[in-house]
Formats: sequence, structure tokens, C-alpha cells
Amino acid sequence: MTPLLTVNLLRALFFTFCVAIGGIVTSELQGNPVPGILIGAVFALIIVLVDRLLKGFSLRAFSSATFGLLLGLLFANLLMASDILRYQGETIQWAARLVIYCTFGYLGMMLAMRSNRDEFSLIIPYVRFARETTQREPIIVDTNVIIDGRIADLCATGFLSRVLIVPRFVLGELQTLADSRDPLKRERGRRGLDILNKLQQARELDLTIHDTSGDGDLETDARLVRIAKVLHARLLTNDQALCQVARLQQVAALNLADLARALRPALAAGDELELNLVKEGREPHQAVGYLPDGTMIVVNHARPHLGKVATVVVSSALQTGAGRLIFAEIKGNAEQRSSSAVGISA
Repeated sequence: MTPLLTVNLLRALFFTFCVAIGGIVTSELQGNPVPGILIGAVFALIIVLVDRLLKGFSLRAFSSATFGLLLGLLFANLLMASDILRYQGETIQWAARLVIYCTFGYLGMMLAMRSNRDEFSLIIPYVRFARETTQREPIIVDTNVIIDGRIADLCATGFLSRVLIVPRFVLGELQTLADSRDPLKRERGRRGLDILNKLQQARELDLTIHDTSGDGDLETDARLVRIAKVLHARLLTNDQALCQVARLQQVAALNLADLARALRPALAAGDELELNLVKEGREPHQAVGYLPDGTMIVVNHARPHLGKVATVVVSSALQTGAGRLIFAEIKGNAEQRSSSAVGISA
């Protein structure tokens, strides 16, 4: 049962309850249940209308407004306790009290609702201790990150929060891809749905499908940023443009591509590693291999070792527009060249 259907069902039950109670009361008092039924129906419709008008007003906003109202009334009481109106008439005192209490109550609610939870620590210092840890801060994930598949292993390491939120429209995008006639898109969509099922079954992860409303006219990136703002969550993506847009709007964004670049092994001249030589290089004597992160390593004088795993020694590295390009030598050849260089210098 969808949340919208559940809400409508509760509204219908509340309407039925009000109508029944109104009919029973007037039937006992007057013998005619019709006036009570009408009064109950009008009362229920007014309450449902108020409920719809309060759509988007969350429990957090309500608690903030209540706290601000209490502070406003406290300051109003302090002002009225000064007997500043003791020489005025009863009517003026009553009107002044009404204006003061309404004014301070309104200002207190508005200030509290515009403040974030960190600012409450100025008034209540121990609020900071109740703040959620990084492990419980929610993370909004987009379609590309789900299809990427590394998110499960990343959350299992403990470096990221294990509270994941998947917007309903992201799930719809995956379903659309899975039903596509394009084999590549269909495969990506099915892979994303499989990964979502695995994430939902993982005991260490808390995965929630979040329903949104009122933003259907926005683009996907804008909806993701809006949800992250509303839920005070971080946005996990591998889209650099989306990441930049989110940060411009003061939304914390995590980019998997940035993380992958930061975790690349820093290879220096003289480092040894085992490398699978998979294809020929540009020069006749060269062979090429790749690191797990996709970094290309060009090995000189390694054509006889093509298709094999060889021990290579890094000789130099070059930063290009497409990424890093590393040059290396077969270990035995590198030692011979080193010995030759020492002999020539001697």
C-alpha cells in the first residue's frame, strides 16, 4: 500500500468516525441524527482541509515552532511582570497584553523555524551531544551510483553512513531502463535493480524508498538537490556537474570519482608491481598493462611478455589530459640498465 493511499484511507476513516459520532450524539439529544451527521461531516472536512494546508510542515518544523513559541511567551511574561502598564486602564492593559503575547510568540516561532539545530546549542548547550553521528546521517543516492555497484562495499567499510535514501523517481528511472528496448540500457537498469535488492537485504544497511510530491516539473538533478536540502542529507553521486550544482546550493555532495582519484596508488620511480600485459604499445618493443583503477602503464622492451603477468619497475610518470601515464621496465631489464649506467659513470 502506497503512502498516499494510506493517507486517504485514514482521512476516510476519520470522516466516517466524525459523521458517526455526530449522528449518535444528536440522536440521543434530539432523536434526529441528521443535524449531527451534517455537523460531523463539516467538522471532518475542515480538519482534512487544515491537514492539506499543512502539507510540507514537518514534525521538526512543528517542534521548532513550539520551542520558539515558549521562548516568546517567556519574554512576554518577563515584560509584563515589570508592571509597565500598571497606571493604564483595564481595557488598555488587556489589549496591550494581547499584542505583546502575540508579537513575542510570533517572533519566537519565526526565529526558531529559520534556525538550524546547531544554532540551538547557543541556548541549550547539550543539544550538540544528541547530534547524529556520521554513521547515521542519511545519504541520497542517484541512479548512476546505484548502477555503478560500488556503494555496497563502500558502506560496508564504515567510511560512509549506512542510512541510504533512494527517491521514488530514481527507482522509476531504473525500472524504465530495465524495460528499455536498448540492450545496453536494459542491462544497466536490471543491474541497478539487482544492486538495490542486495542493498535492501543487507542487514548492516538501512535503505529507505522516499516518496516526493510537488516537484514533478523539476529535472532529476534539481529534484535530488531539493530532497537533500529538505532531509538535511548528503548527496552521493559520480556526476561532477551534479556535485558542483549541489555544493553551490550549500548541499553536501560526495563524488565517487573524486574518492577513486584520491585512493589511486601513488607510484614513484623504483616501485615494483605485478602487471598483466594485455596489449601492444605504440612502439614495437612496448607492451601495455592497466592498474585496477584504470591507470595505463607502458612497459618498455616487454613485447615478448605480452599476455603474461610480469614484475615491472616504474621508471617515470607523466600527467596527461586523460589521466596519468606511467612508464616502466621489466624488472630484469631495469636492473641491467641500472648496472650499465653505473659502469658507464665509473
